[in-house]
Amino acid sequence: MVLREGDTLTISIPSSPTLNTTQQIRTDGKIVLPLIGEVTASGKTPEDLQNELLKLYQPQVAAKQVTVTVQSPNIPVYVTGAVLHPGPVTVNHPISALDAVMEAGGFDYTKANLKAVVIVRQEKDRTVRYKLDLKKVLAGSAGNPFYLEPFDIVYVPERFTWY
Repeated sequence: MVLREGDTLTISIPSSPTLNTTQQIRTDGKIVLPLIGEVTASGKTPEDLQNELLKLYQPQVAAKQVTVTVQSPNIPVYVTGAVLHPGPVTVNHPISALDAVMEAGGFDYTKANLKAVVIVRQEKDRTVRYKLDLKKVLAGSAGNPFYLEPFDIVYVPERFTWY
């Protein structure tokens, strides 16, 4: 697991319990800790952050152990298009594309095209699009669920109709 902005961390130092803290990673990816100040947490694993904090606290306290626990990883995704309540969906557990749509109130069945749902994801320096057939998922004939990553956009297009 990689730490991200919005995750809530509990940091405990058994040898100095007064330094224990629980806080959320800020949007700049940092947390502020007693005695050592700002530390970048985003992009690291909890184990990597533990090792870094152990080194940083070594000169100030007799820290032989530092524990970093993720209390609630917040995963913001965005759902838009032909859904009943478009907007951000924030959960603290892995979520599939279908789950995110349901969190947004479900499909607007009068106009949603379930066969062409698009996931827009930023991967490093490029934007990637995935096309899903959620009609098959609802029918139970699709394979594994498509799990979302933080900041993914789920777009449910309207189906084209002839008048």
